[in-house]
Amino acid sequence: MKELIHRLKGDKGIWGIVALMALISFLPVFSASSNLAYTRHGSGNTLTYLIKHGVQMSIGLYIMYRIHKIPYSYFRGLSKILLPLVYVLLVYTLLRGTKIDGANASRWIQIPFVGITFQTSALAAIVLYIYVAHYLSKKREAVITFKESFIYMWLPVFGVLALILPANFSTTALIFFMVCMLVYVGKYPLKYIAAILGSGFIALVFFILVAKAFPTLFPNRVDTWISRIENFTGKKGEFKDDYQIEKAKIAIACGGMNGVGPGKSVQKNFLPQSSSDFIFAIIVEEWGLIGALGIMLLYFVLLARFVIQSQKTQNLFGRLLIIGLGFPIIFQALINMSVAVELMPVTGQTLPLISSGGSSIWMTCISLGIIISVTKKEEEFAEEQAEKRERDEVIERLIDKHLQEEEEARLAAELEANNPLEPILNSPDHAK
Repeated sequence: MKELIHRLKGDKGIWGIVALMALISFLPVFSASSNLAYTRHGSGNTLTYLIKHGVQMSIGLYIMYRIHKIPYSYFRGLSKILLPLVYVLLVYTLLRGTKIDGANASRWIQIPFVGITFQTSALAAIVLYIYVAHYLSKKREAVITFKESFIYMWLPVFGVLALILPANFSTTALIFFMVCMLVYVGKYPLKYIAAILGSGFIALVFFILVAKAFPTLFPNRVDTWISRIENFTGKKGEFKDDYQIEKAKIAIACGGMNGVGPGKSVQKNFLPQSSSDFIFAIIVEEWGLIGALGIMLLYFVLLARFVIQSQKTQNLFGRLLIIGLGFPIIFQALINMSVAVELMPVTGQTLPLISSGGSSIWMTCISLGIIISVTKKEEEFAEEQAEKRERDEVIERLIDKHLQEEEEARLAAELEANNPLEPILNSPDHAK
């Protein structure tokens, strides 16, 4: 164990929080998976889902470990290479995306031969954040013009968002908000940000009008997220999300201060997404308000580590990477918790590092691995600086010692040359 900890470089606080959240996740996932174990003529064996979650989490942590070994500067060029691939995957997902558990949201693709489903928008978000961070750091000393930045930064951003929007409005909104925050931190002119926000709003309104005018163009999915917004704003109707929200609120109300106890949730048997989208409601029901606040505290401590490390990082690209990849994890967690207590409409966002789901866990671990790679480089730089200071101090002490010895020798020589008793000592009388 000591050897393993010694091999983990970078911010130990982030490593510790991630490990703790990974361990905690097994309890609610194991409890909530009983719903999945008994549906669709299942065997009722929840151990299968626990093992599956353990494998997915282990793969995620291994990915995180391997990526943190890669110098983060390599991701500059990698983002430019992966961006065209992201477009291809998003187009394929939009045209041929598969469904999970009968959901009408075709947001996943199936990896051939292995049977693993993968949400391409999660990978697209990571690549886009790195690409924007690279552009902003490259233009740090240059005067940014709106035309040039629109072509080389915003067109790729809007291209990715346009391909995600028909299938996933919540992810599109989250990515757009995070990119705007990232460019703000990167000292992008505020007047340009305002213009982009206005353009984004106009583009969204135009898309909704087109979707309403041509319903067959984007079947089912656009109606789904429009209905979710209408449902949240008070235009209640017969919609399955009403059922999920009601069951989530019942679970939270039953939790009270201390909860009903681990594994004793009742609403997990009624919530369709109890181990993923609505796992926070199950946590509150079983662990109570105290457990829920504990989970929230872990996310805020993780946010604090991101802020501290971003302030320590001297390189602008590294600082933007921490913000661009770290803050979306926290915002996603807040969105998931807000949906469970009906502060936001249903979004389909999972609880990072807690919810089940392979691609969600893996994409989160990729982001964390890159962040730790940045902190590892800063740690190595700090160690190099400390060694350099120590080396300089040793050299300075040696020089001082040498100069002192030379000064003592010079003074001794002068004293000997100017000794007033020397003529007497050398005289014949003194010899007698």
